[in-house]
Amino acid sequence: MVFDGILLAILVGYLRKGSIKGFAYLSFRAGWIFPLLLVIEVLIFSFQSTYAWIGKLSAPLFMLIYIVGLTFLWLNRKMNIGIMVLFIGVLLNFIVMALNGGRMPVSLESANILDPAYAEAIKNGLYGKHAVLTDRTALWFLGDVIPITDPYPKDQVISIGDVIMNIGIFIFIQRVMVKTKHPDTLIQTPAPQKGT
Repeated sequence: MVFDGILLAILVGYLRKGSIKGFAYLSFRAGWIFPLLLVIEVLIFSFQSTYAWIGKLSAPLFMLIYIVGLTFLWLNRKMNIGIMVLFIGVLLNFIVMALNGGRMPVSLESANILDPAYAEAIKNGLYGKHAVLTDRTALWFLGDVIPITDPYPKDQVISIGDVIMNIGIFIFIQRVMVKTKHPDTLIQTPAPQKGT
């Protein structure tokens, strides 16, 4: 859902007469962290079913990704209020995963809106980042328990953390696209001359 939120935020930014030029003027602290984490996560998803050792390490690896990601967000929290909101959403997801073996608990009841193969994959442990929500799940209400279906174009099951993350992303992108003052658009007003 994060990618959906990004696209929606950019669309709204344009409707508010914003510009993506604002992204060119962003300067993150430790900016190399985010793309590195993205590459690592994609690699884990791609090979966890192929190589057993990656599957076994996927839970601690995801936890490490969350810790580093949270550190990155915290370092940049003063840049934009949206980042702090995003940090809270990521932190909630991290907490529920950390308390449940490094996996995001998923409600099978809520997942009924999805392809049945998805629920079976979770039961069989094929989705390394997710696990079935049970009576013994800690802080179950922070897991993927919110079903999203029609009129939303893509059926999904998300968490409270996901909702807060998307709010943070929306705020961040709006501020970058609409609020950022771009050097090439600033009007230079001549300083008043003495005696005029």
